[in-house]
Amino acid sequence: MSRRGLILHTRTHWLLLGLALLCSLVLFMYLLECAPQTDGNASLPGVVGENYGKEYYQALLQEQEEHYQTRATSLKRQIAQLKQELQEMSEKMRSLQERKNVGANGIGYQSNKEQAPSDLLEFLHSQIDKAEVSIGAKLPSEYGVIPFESFTLMKVFQLEMGLTRHPEEKPVRKDKRDELVEVIEAGLEVINNPDEDDEQDDEEGPLGEKLIFNENDFVEGYYRTERDKGTQYELFFKKADLMEYRHVTLFRPFGPLMKVKSEMIDITRSVINIIVPLAERTEAFVQFMQNFRDVCIHQDKKIHLTVVYFGKEGLSKVKSILESVTSESNFHNYTLVSLNEEFNRGRGLNVGARAWDKGEVLMFFCDVDIYFSAEFLNSCRLNAEPGAFIKGFWLLARFWLWNDLSVSIRFPDHW
Repeated sequence: MSRRGLILHTRTHWLLLGLALLCSLVLFMYLLECAPQTDGNASLPGVVGENYGKEYYQALLQEQEEHYQTRATSLKRQIAQLKQELQEMSEKMRSLQERKNVGANGIGYQSNKEQAPSDLLEFLHSQIDKAEVSIGAKLPSEYGVIPFESFTLMKVFQLEMGLTRHPEEKPVRKDKRDELVEVIEAGLEVINNPDEDDEQDDEEGPLGEKLIFNENDFVEGYYRTERDKGTQYELFFKKADLMEYRHVTLFRPFGPLMKVKSEMIDITRSVINIIVPLAERTEAFVQFMQNFRDVCIHQDKKIHLTVVYFGKEGLSKVKSILESVTSESNFHNYTLVSLNEEFNRGRGLNVGARAWDKGEVLMFFCDVDIYFSAEFLNSCRLNAEPGAFIKGFWLLARFWLWNDLSVSIRFPDHW
């Protein structure tokens, strides 16, 4: 048993040794197979062989230098082209700016007429002649009127906002803001550099210097667009220490702004007759008279009040209120008309208008619920002619004053 075990142990030892040799041989063959192939004729660069000597590297360096010089020349050429294009664009922008300035100053101005072709001027003037800004238009009804929208330096009041608490556009679109700024600047140019045909005299300041208006003197403006003719602008300017207003009318006939009219308006002698139809509502009349006392008597002082009262009930209280205001404020410019009839607003306005017999006056058809300011009364004077009845003024006044706005809609003068 011991001999057989020895033989088995010896065989196992040689078998393991053979397997180890076989594995070594296989590993050696694998390494030979995976070794990189070498070119027997190639030589290491810079060590052996003439192709990779000093001359080779000099040629390689020169080639790279030529490549970078070519690239630099190309970049310089592109920079020069960009500079030329930038200069051309700057010249175009300068030319457009000059045209814009000419438009802001008004191609139709006397001093700039020679700068535009005669046929263009004729077309632009024909557009103005066709528009309502010059001669007005006959309309079938009030629904055919193109209303004005009002604006100040900070706000634009639009009709589509309706009877809301904040009827102004917020925020004002950039294109609309830029347009109105351009219009105001053009209006200032007209005022500060008047033509010979302007209906205004050169005024002087307190120190004898020429009176110059700026954007802070802009009070309010109105604009509307006739789709087939252009946009009309009405601008009003006023110095704080002067009583007169400067009124400028501009028109943009789908082209540069053109001056239509420039005039001075004196409203110091314009009296407003406020006509109020009333029935029974004595408490509302008390509040109305409080506002009337603060604005019309203490501030404006060029107001006449006409109250048309319907019925007998409450008439004595209305008389008492008017007499109280008379004694407190020494105000006697009022008329009380009593009608023993059922309340009718149209009838009351008609009677109140006919009760005036003191000459030319601006009539304001008012309601007892309306609250107004002194600025609104000045807007009434600026946008209406004394003695001319403006259809629909009462309804519009309710809209203007209910929202504490200045005038935002105007009707043609021939109505």
